[in-house]
Amino acid sequence: MQLKSHKRYDYSPIVERPNFDWPDGKRLAFYVALNIENFSFGEGLGHTPTALGPQPDVRNFAWRDYGLRVGIWRLFDMMEELGLPMCHLLNASVCQTMPQIPNKIRQRGDEVVGHGFTNSERQSDMDEATEREMIRHATDVLANACGQRPYGWMGPWIAETHVTPDLLKEAGYKFVMDWPADDQPFWMRTRSGPILSMPYPIEINDSPVMLSRTQPATDFHRMIVDQFDEMLHQSKAYPLVFGISLHTFCAGQPFRLLQTRAALKAIVNHPAFDKVWVTTPGQIAAYSASLPSSTVP
Repeated sequence: MQLKSHKRYDYSPIVERPNFDWPDGKRLAFYVALNIENFSFGEGLGHTPTALGPQPDVRNFAWRDYGLRVGIWRLFDMMEELGLPMCHLLNASVCQTMPQIPNKIRQRGDEVVGHGFTNSERQSDMDEATEREMIRHATDVLANACGQRPYGWMGPWIAETHVTPDLLKEAGYKFVMDWPADDQPFWMRTRSGPILSMPYPIEINDSPVMLSRTQPATDFHRMIVDQFDEMLHQSKAYPLVFGISLHTFCAGQPFRLLQTRAALKAIVNHPAFDKVWVTTPGQIAAYSASLPSSTVP
């Protein structure tokens, strides 16, 4: 079999790369990403905690809506209690009908990452013209509602077409979070020049852990703490990025929120937490781009 290649990046083993520090000599960059997702009623794709029902499938739609009506506000409160920033992977359609959410993001000064228009559709199902227009429209809506245009993007369902990185670069994006191939940022090729790939957690992610694999919230707590401890140890040799991914309708449920809060408290209260760069993907991308050429693979 002749293996096909995406030709977006070359193989680069982490043990052969130049060493560098994050700001102030820190070795582990830490961020929390909140997925804020909106869904069409009675059609399209959607997360579920249980069996699919016949459309309009009000049970699963309303469960997702709980995340926007209740869960997100509990997550905001938790992060304010802990004094941590967030980046928000935000469906642009949220801004059109739920202005309180982008207003809260603006009030907190959090970072916004483009996350399509709605999670009821995938980019991988679009032709190039449709995908280009969706990216443009979502970017404009987010910029107007949040007071900042996003420079990072993660597609709904982390799905791409063969030209998604090209279209993002052409739309002014500086980094993409669709390729969970590394613990460091790396450059990807596009037809208009390089775009940075930012580490995004598929494992330390509440949705696949507790919805897809149906692991208990106590497992997610343990995974967060173990990931932090091991990455802190590994970062002595290599500068690393440790991200946690949350969803409003998943971690926003009270029994899961309790376990998530406990895990984050364990991190914040860790004796070595002052050696961690608490940041956002955009800040990591900007710093990475400022490093001498060839530092980032």
